[in-house]
Amino acid sequence: MPTMSSARRSQWPVWLCWLAMVLDGFDLVVLGTVIPTLIKTGELGFDAIGATFAATISLVGVGLGALFIAPLSDKFGRRKLLIACVASFSLFTIGVAFAPNVAVFSLLRMLAGLGLGACLPAALAYINDYAPAGSAGKSTTRTMTGYHVGAVATALLAIFIVPNWRLMFIIGGIAGLALLPFLWAKLPESLLEAAPAKVGPAEAERPQASEPAKAKIAVGSSTATKPKTGFRDLLQKPYPMVAVGIGIASFMGLLLVYGLNTWLPQLMAAAGYPVSTGLTLLLVLNLGAVAGLFLAGVLADKHGTKKIVLMWFGLSAVFLGILSVKIQNEFLLNAAVFVTGVFVFSSQVLVYAWVSQLFPPRLRGTALGFAAGVGRLGAIVGPAVTGTLVAANIAYPAGFYVFAAAGLLAVAALFLVPQEVKAADTSVPAER
Repeated sequence: MPTMSSARRSQWPVWLCWLAMVLDGFDLVVLGTVIPTLIKTGELGFDAIGATFAATISLVGVGLGALFIAPLSDKFGRRKLLIACVASFSLFTIGVAFAPNVAVFSLLRMLAGLGLGACLPAALAYINDYAPAGSAGKSTTRTMTGYHVGAVATALLAIFIVPNWRLMFIIGGIAGLALLPFLWAKLPESLLEAAPAKVGPAEAERPQASEPAKAKIAVGSSTATKPKTGFRDLLQKPYPMVAVGIGIASFMGLLLVYGLNTWLPQLMAAAGYPVSTGLTLLLVLNLGAVAGLFLAGVLADKHGTKKIVLMWFGLSAVFLGILSVKIQNEFLLNAAVFVTGVFVFSSQVLVYAWVSQLFPPRLRGTALGFAAGVGRLGAIVGPAVTGTLVAANIAYPAGFYVFAAAGLLAVAALFLVPQEVKAADTSVPAER
């Protein structure tokens, strides 16, 4: 992978990819913050079943975007796809605020999800193209702090704005539109896209062009010679077993992420906690996630991603089991939720970091799209199962039992991934 010296490496791509993840964090939490209000007031015709449908169909859109749109970044470039995805998500999110009923609300959420679903894999592929060698863990986890900063900001915003749920979606959409000019002006093609093609002696003797000219020539050359990629590559040796293990773990990881963020306030309400406490705990959960990302990235680069991701999923299961017991002391309750956030959310991000390490650059966008897309199926199942438990009035403590079991299944699945992935032309150690 082509790299640049630290002195010449611009920080614009780092911050822009981070801000794109902030939008993803908004989408992660916003529905969970407004569902209690929509169910309580019955506005637009919402009830528990309608809320479950809205949460599920919006995640269908996100999953389809990750599976079928994200791989286009390997073909057309990360920059173009990111700009298109942010634009579509922003416009449809603003539209949600003006939905007249549950059906239109859900449809607009699904359409917004198509763009957002491709945004995460494209941004992570971009930042791993751009990052220095040996820093995939930190690069991925630090970029994904934006995901949870966005979630924290959204949960905090909801405390002051909800029950005005329409304003929540308007603010999210406007934030995305405000990001677009910066993506257009300041986000270059990724270093992978601008990798210079090999040149012969005749080309080597030509006068050297300026740096901007070299970049333009290199983009054209690399695009012309780049081999086609797609999901079929993941079915060829040595990748099938890797894809199975990563896919199952990602499914379970996003089941936890979306299940908790969508239904935690309602689960806590079912346990007898006040609604305001549930919203505060959603904020605390995502604060823990941000702290966990910094810690997980450093440990993964130092000790190996596989060891840390197995440990993280295992500890997630333990602390989710602890939350199934009602905690009377407010400080202990907040501490337990915070530590749960530390492990649950960075577990899934470590899966993305590992994918970036296991697959070659030409397949990185496709592999990340596969992991995110299969994971989104878990994101659909998580809120759907928990919503069903809520509708049946057995969400507490059964919901936490389901979440703990998902963490244990992720641990089992990751043992399927071999220690080393040997391709025809390269060998990629799985633990680094």
